Amino acid sequence: MSQDSSPAGGLGVALLGSELRVLFRRTRTIAMLGALAAIPILLAVAVRITTGGDSGRGPAFLGDITQNGLFVSLTSLVVAIPLFLPLTVGVVAGDTIAGEAGLGTLRYLLVAPAGRIRLLVVKYIGAAAFCLAGTLVIVIFGAIIGALLFPVGPVTLLSGQTVGVADYAGRMLMMALYVTISLLGLSAIGLFISTLTSVPVGAMAATIVLSTAAQILGQLPQLAFLQPWLFTTYWLGFADFLRSPVSFDNFQSNGLLQLGYVVVFGFLAYGRFATKDILS
Repeated sequence: MSQDSSPAGGLGVALLGSELRVLFRRTRTIAMLGALAAIPILLAVAVRITTGGDSGRGPAFLGDITQNGLFVSLTSLVVAIPLFLPLTVGVVAGDTIAGEAGLGTLRYLLVAPAGRIRLLVVKYIGAAAFCLAGTLVIVIFGAIIGALLFPVGPVTLLSGQTVGVADYAGRMLMMALYVTISLLGLSAIGLFISTLTSVPVGAMAATIVLSTAAQILGQLPQLAFLQPWLFTTYWLGFADFLRSPVSFDNFQSNGLLQLGYVVVFGFLAYGRFATKDILS
């Protein structure tokens, strides 16, 4: 039995390694990561120029940044979550299968033999890896530019306690993990849509539009009954990591919700992909 599973496992690892190399060497991916890195940089520079480093000027969140550069990462995440992160994730997830079909390489991947389930899993892991990479880029570049332009020191949490830089750095990593998990449901939706077409631009656009629509639906009081089921419901719940003690209620609820989307749309993607004629 081990002799049969070893080649399959080796093929899966090799396929995943190849997928990650292709994904993160692609010019489009590098450009999107660069655009995400530009969010905290532009934000910090804009705050520096408009306030001149004076913490008494501007809205409250600008004052927080000028007092402590570590808030650049947090503010950048808040700015990126509604539009920029879903946009880039939609591009990557929507391209997973449709991109290969459009290029004519999908049939060769399956003849390899990669197997349809294995290929779907590898493509999804690649999209999830981009979610993590994109989030970390925002957090890391936010911390760097914040330290360069503003003072850095102990951070006052939302609950009033003050923590050191190392403690806050750990909390920011947890926030990055939270945001990554928040985007897994969208990635699964994009994977499913990508199996429906051979036009990657259409799959990308549909995924991004659904992300925007879900956020709009979540703001309508008349549709409050839908809010617990929308994959965007807990996207901003990472503020719990700025309290002491940390509450993991939103983290658990968000994880279960995203897992539900991954399972449902993963099965839908397989159901579509398993019957899809990719040789004609």
